[in-house]
Amino acid sequence: MIINTEIVKQMKEYAENNNVPIMSDEGISYLTAYCIKNNVKRILEIGTAIGYSTILLAQTAQDVYVTSIERDEKRYLEAIKNVKKAKLEDRIELIYNDALEVKITEKYDLIFIDAAKAQNIKFFEKFKANLAANGTIITDNMKFHGLVDQDEKEIKSRNLRQLIRKIKEYKVFLEKNKEFETFFKDVGDGLAISIMRKNFK
Repeated sequence: MIINTEIVKQMKEYAENNNVPIMSDEGISYLTAYCIKNNVKRILEIGTAIGYSTILLAQTAQDVYVTSIERDEKRYLEAIKNVKKAKLEDRIELIYNDALEVKITEKYDLIFIDAAKAQNIKFFEKFKANLAANGTIITDNMKFHGLVDQDEKEIKSRNLRQLIRKIKEYKVFLEKNKEFETFFKDVGDGLAISIMRKNFK
């Protein structure tokens, strides 16, 4: 894997200074290693932010192509700058839109969900049709900074409590899903690895 360490460092600093959530080192290491091990070549990412994971995913191999969707204009514009700095415009396509409004017909080896957590079920249901045979859907932030395992009474913010409930609902949705077998990995902020069962598709 060829990594432009200077750009990665700059993106991390920007994310910290501007309160932009990006994947933890442990989480992105697991995700990129998964792509290399499983020979992932085409990736759809829901939630670009500033392009941190987008760029690292594209750098897993010279023939990896990433399509990434972001609805926040400021983050989208920052991602464009970062992709240009990394000289990956020919292998990364950035889409500025709400993912639930985007129409995509291509098939992908990996769909990575890292956007509005309350919409995870909708994202999963919408984009599973874009999964290639033997493809995988990976979702980040299943632990949400440890709050998912915390007693709800200890979470003072009503909005945050609702968000945590949505993540818990998504976990149950994955566990009961007959089309996919899901493994939960306690790396980074918690990952869900959902693989389509062979009797489907």
